[in-house]
Amino acid sequence: MLALTLQPPSSSSLQSKLFKKPSFFPPTSSLKFRPSSSFSPLSFSNSTPNKFHSNPTNLPSLFTKFKFPTLPSKPRSLLPNPPPSSTPSSSESSPPSNPKSKTLKLALVFGLWYFQNIVFNIYNKKVLNIFPFPWLLASFQLFVGSIWMLFLWSFKLQPPPKITKPFIIALLGPALFHTIGHISACVSFSKVAVSFTHVIKSSEPVFSVIFSTFLGDTYPISIWLSILPIVFGCSLAAVTEVSFNLQGLWGALISNVGFVLRNIYSKKSLQSFKEVNGLNLYGWISIISLFYLFPVAVYVEGSQWIQGYHKAIESVGKPMTFYVWVMLSGLFYHLYNQSSYQALDDISPVTFSVGNTMKRVVVIVSTVLVFRNPVRPLNALGSAIAILGTFLYSQANAAAKTKKKIEGSIRQEASQSSIQRIGAETADLQYAPKFEIVTTLNNIAHGLWAMLQSIVYVCRTQVRPKFKFDYFM
Repeated sequence: MLALTLQPPSSSSLQSKLFKKPSFFPPTSSLKFRPSSSFSPLSFSNSTPNKFHSNPTNLPSLFTKFKFPTLPSKPRSLLPNPPPSSTPSSSESSPPSNPKSKTLKLALVFGLWYFQNIVFNIYNKKVLNIFPFPWLLASFQLFVGSIWMLFLWSFKLQPPPKITKPFIIALLGPALFHTIGHISACVSFSKVAVSFTHVIKSSEPVFSVIFSTFLGDTYPISIWLSILPIVFGCSLAAVTEVSFNLQGLWGALISNVGFVLRNIYSKKSLQSFKEVNGLNLYGWISIISLFYLFPVAVYVEGSQWIQGYHKAIESVGKPMTFYVWVMLSGLFYHLYNQSSYQALDDISPVTFSVGNTMKRVVVIVSTVLVFRNPVRPLNALGSAIAILGTFLYSQANAAAKTKKKIEGSIRQEASQSSIQRIGAETADLQYAPKFEIVTTLNNIAHGLWAMLQSIVYVCRTQVRPKFKFDYFM
């Protein structure tokens, strides 16, 4: 039988209708007759046999000269495909992203992160001023974070991670260094002004570069140059600090060492557990750190807790005020760390590093306004230089990582990539980080504006301590 079954019209009308627009079909000279015994290409349904299937000799002589192309199993339109430019893509069919909504989202992320950090630093310092026992307070903050994560896991508000023995063993090292960094920072907060502690903690990139270099990593000259203003600014701020205390200085420096070693050790010990997200990872680090810290806290200062508690109640006047301060310090300590992990999931590392640098500026300014710490001009200059050096380091580090990543991809795909693609990747390396920095600063400005009312509120409560919400002030 034949490979075509059609209801044939007259030959003249068929030629005038079918081949009126030759772009619809191939030229007649390229079509040939192809007999077939088992397939009818135009029979799309097996329910009713084709009328001319059993009598192909009824076809006119016109159809015996060509071979029609085999049709697919699914019928399609005979109309020609429109040009590619007119075909709507999936991105065009979907609603376009609104730049204003993205800016608002980033502003909310940074605003929430900064607000929680400011509240933690204020109430943490308030508690330490009347209850100078940083070991107990640091343990309580880890305890609140542990209870918070257990609550989220129990009610399925946060997907719980799969716990295995190798996972717990891999967390022992990072949790130990996290404990050292946390308690050292808390000790520093109890000895010196919050602003001074944060200026010294801005020198964390210096320790990161030094320790990573000893472990075999190499850094470009731009990163080494960026840490020089950090060292100079921190030194100038320490020399001119009014509330300088050697124990507070050492606490901030040891905190930097602890957090840097935590980051380095985490990269090596947690390589096989990348399926665990940052929030769950931090939750388990908090739980293990609590078991590390609390026994040592009992040994170091446990005999003084009861006497210190009574003095704190006498100085604040109302027990409930003291309880609320302690609770807020523990709750917002965990929340600002949780927000930082969520911010890192929503934004790029470059944006996060810029936001982290600006966060220290906001915290320093806020605590100076709240606690009315005297600031000398040279001290302010040193703090500004240190913060600027931290910003330069973050940008140099991000540019080095981007360059290393793109160079690796170019080497890997050199045999397959064209010259145009390599040129595009090189252009991205040159211009993309600069554009992202400008966008990030714009989004941070929106976040800082969102924080203005919170800072003004806290400052007003210091001027009018008889505010009706006296439990919180």
